[in-house]
Amino acid sequence: MPEEHRRDVAPSAAPSGAPSAEVIAALGLARLDYHVRVTSTMDVAHAIAADGAPSGTLVLASSQEQGRGRSGKAWRSAPDAGLWCTLIERPRDARALDVLALRVGLHLATALDALVDVRREGPVQLKWPNDLWLASGKLGGILIEARWRDGMPEWVAIGVGINRQTAPVVQSPGAFRASQLRGDVSRDALLIAVVPALRRAAACTGPLGDAECAAWAARDRMVGRLVRSPSPGVVEGITADGGVVIRGPDGVARSLHSGSLEEVESPETLPG
Repeated sequence: MPEEHRRDVAPSAAPSGAPSAEVIAALGLARLDYHVRVTSTMDVAHAIAADGAPSGTLVLASSQEQGRGRSGKAWRSAPDAGLWCTLIERPRDARALDVLALRVGLHLATALDALVDVRREGPVQLKWPNDLWLASGKLGGILIEARWRDGMPEWVAIGVGINRQTAPVVQSPGAFRASQLRGDVSRDALLIAVVPALRRAAACTGPLGDAECAAWAARDRMVGRLVRSPSPGVVEGITADGGVVIRGPDGVARSLHSGSLEEVESPETLPG
């Protein structure tokens, strides 16, 4: 795949542009695979996972030419404008994968509160199933892709993009209002906050617990809002198995497990 300056970085040898040796050591990763530019960190992660990269391997890039999002959206990630990375883990609990995007979002939101202007933006908010938001706009996104063998996950790639300074460029339909971290937040500081949060989320098992559901509800930016997709109605929250509950125009609440929430502007525009 097209890429430049691929480096497997050991704590004793960090090339220009890679995190410092001190930061690499602090992250406690099994492996850091650093690139100046790639098609997508997700593409690289799947390739090296297939070659045996261990759990706890992080693929990190300064920029991406074809970063991936949900529903086929593609991104060009500007150099050093944010954190573009994919973590490889090798979980054994298939049930946990159903809620992994939500769990990652919850852990990231908690970790990122310290890196945003909370007085102006408030705490980091969550949008089902995989987005991080601030009051001023979208802060980042999460993409989970697993590979399976004999009915069990062989590995899972946890992709994360977080705006640090300048929003990425959207290459396919789906433009949105973007936000960013405080201006004084370095990429290394962001890594130190994000990587342990990802690893904690990936280590969890089973469906979401009561405390996790309550913590999500406290950050849920979509509760009470009208949506047209994945089903028309009013968002009422999430379920322990990773679904979103939408009460339709017929008064029936439905739990949905696929798609993305698309908000409508007013009740008059709600289908049905």
